[in-house]
Amino acid sequence: MKRMSMLMAGVAVMLAAFALTGADEGSSIDGPQFTADGKLVRPQNYREWIFLTSGLGMNYGPMAAEAREENPMFDNVFVTRTAYKSFLETGRWPDKTMFILEVRASESKGSINKGGHYQSGVAGVEAEVKDERRFQGKWAFFSFGKGASTGNLVPTSAGCYSCHAQHGAVDNTFVQFYPTLLSVAKDKKTLRAEH
Repeated sequence: MKRMSMLMAGVAVMLAAFALTGADEGSSIDGPQFTADGKLVRPQNYREWIFLTSGLGMNYGPMAAEAREENPMFDNVFVTRTAYKSFLETGRWPDKTMFILEVRASESKGSINKGGHYQSGVAGVEAEVKDERRFQGKWAFFSFGKGASTGNLVPTSAGCYSCHAQHGAVDNTFVQFYPTLLSVAKDKKTLRAEH
């Protein structure tokens, strides 16, 4: 009986260790995944990530040309849980950070709504990825076609690279538009001086 209790205790310790190891492995899985030819695999669960902000009718980025005054586009920004937790601790984005920008059309009249705007269909999905070994400038942008499971690397000559480098409040990102993280960056003193 004593031997059985010791055996059960040993099994319990091994299971606990396995669970902790699995949790650590799971946290690294929320980083970017690439195909053999360098395309970014579209994360299917990004809407379960941390929601940072939503903008309405913002005029920057590749989809700005599709903005309409009558029914402006919504920009929804999500970031991986691991990157978010690290930012809360340090005020900086760790290597393997991944953001998803989900652009949605808006509607103003539907069902019982008589004013304002609500979100409707997905117009586009884009990603910003920090991978210090993979990308010369540490950060890269990807664009997913309609329903595409992989995203193509946006050429470094595109305006998003220089815009983020010049106007990003923290580490190439627009933290100035993320109200819940702006105060973190201020507290951690990682906010660029002009912001």
